[in-house]
Amino acid sequence: MTAPVACGVELGLDDVCAVARDRAPVELAPGVEERLRAERNAVDAVVDGGVPAYGVTTGLGPRSGYALTRDELAAFSLRTIRGRVNAVGEPLPTDTVRAAMLLRLGGIARGGSGASPAVARQLAGMLNAGVHPVVPRTGSIGAADLCQLAHVGEVVIGEGRAELSGEILDGAEALRRAGLEPLTPGPKDGLVLCTTNAVTAAIAALALADAEDALIAAQAVVSVTYEGFRANVSPLDPRAQAARPSPGSPEAAAHLLTLLRGGRLTDPAAARRVQDPISIRCASQVHGALASTLDTVRPALDAEINGSGDNPLVRDDGTIASTGNFHTPALALVLDTLALALHRTASLSVQRMQRLLTGRLSGLPDDLSAVGPGSSGFGPLLKIGQALLTEIRHRATPVSLDSPSGADGVEDDASNASYAAARLPGMLRRFRLVLAVEALAATQAVELAAPAALGDGPSLVTRAVREAAAPLTDDRASSQDVERVAATALGPDLIAAVRTLDPAYRRGGR
Repeated sequence: MTAPVACGVELGLDDVCAVARDRAPVELAPGVEERLRAERNAVDAVVDGGVPAYGVTTGLGPRSGYALTRDELAAFSLRTIRGRVNAVGEPLPTDTVRAAMLLRLGGIARGGSGASPAVARQLAGMLNAGVHPVVPRTGSIGAADLCQLAHVGEVVIGEGRAELSGEILDGAEALRRAGLEPLTPGPKDGLVLCTTNAVTAAIAALALADAEDALIAAQAVVSVTYEGFRANVSPLDPRAQAARPSPGSPEAAAHLLTLLRGGRLTDPAAARRVQDPISIRCASQVHGALASTLDTVRPALDAEINGSGDNPLVRDDGTIASTGNFHTPALALVLDTLALALHRTASLSVQRMQRLLTGRLSGLPDDLSAVGPGSSGFGPLLKIGQALLTEIRHRATPVSLDSPSGADGVEDDASNASYAAARLPGMLRRFRLVLAVEALAATQAVELAAPAALGDGPSLVTRAVREAAAPLTDDRASSQDVERVAATALGPDLIAAVRTLDPAYRRGGR
């Protein structure tokens, strides 16, 4: 059984993936219950004293000037949830919902929310029992995921819909089968359940983990293209890299040289050309730029995973104050940059494939056809790569440029971080398909070129590709080849094997 993940201490990307994808259980870290009780006492003191506190003793948004009576508070907490159950679209994947629940629980446990301890216990119980609220995909503008997290909140109180063991049930029935009781929220609990950007951060965290793996897959595929093209590796030389150490490029070049170790290509006499096309010659600069972008995503995401986005915030001295911690411009900007970096890297992959198919450049048969001009070879597959690239390019359009405004002009800015994150999983799926197309072409090129010895990395990749797809000896349907290579040949086993070849490449950095 996977070890429990403690909530109330710092969470890492591996923790998020363990709970989201490996169904690791969660537990409250020592001292969390005591912290929550102290914060709850502060909330109760504000309520008892009639002190104005946003969302606790006053209304929300444009109604923040309205003072609530004590008799209204219980109903107000319920209305806060019910009035925001407005997200639309297809449901988010279960791993995303689990990650979002973990991050909301983690934020509560680390302090500042003022939630009743029962809220934390309920979220932990739902995660451990596999009660997963049905959360629609669209409903946030990046200033707290209110209308999506409300779908989690309504299951907490025994309403809405939830998935349990593959079955969609009423929230109350899902809780009953899991041995849990609906929660009656107290003052501020409704707002706590809806506030922060836990859904956005969950999507971004899982996308970051997938992007780290995708970069390693891209490096591995490029190493095969180097072998098939019989590329000149002098641009990877540490002396060349040191002359202008573009962010991430020296590390990417060193990684490629490690993958090519064991083959003939690192011998200066092995290169066919003095200078190769840019898509091959400058792979380390582009892949290094993607790696550098991932480095900028991590701290912005860590602020969401381990910080408090609660508004208002219960401070250590027991006072309650309004904050702007729900606003996410830094995250939106770095996710925009990540989308652009993924497009740039995918574009290079398509260009490399085209160079492999061009006989006058590759020294191989046109379209990598094994039977001559009577066969289309890999020509049609190039169009698949180009079509995928078009879809990636349009999804890479920056979304932080928009600035939604609402709530009577009081909420007059938002980051769109939610959509900046939401488009990434689809981009990464297409990115892997692009790499699969290049991997198929590069493996065919290696077999046609028949080098005397392959590097360790290309050997790994070509074996994995051939387990998923046979050589293209004549025209045939190749759709399933692409899908299988993306899903299996470039999957977790290959990523683990490449990390073993070069331990400098690990989760969370190089």
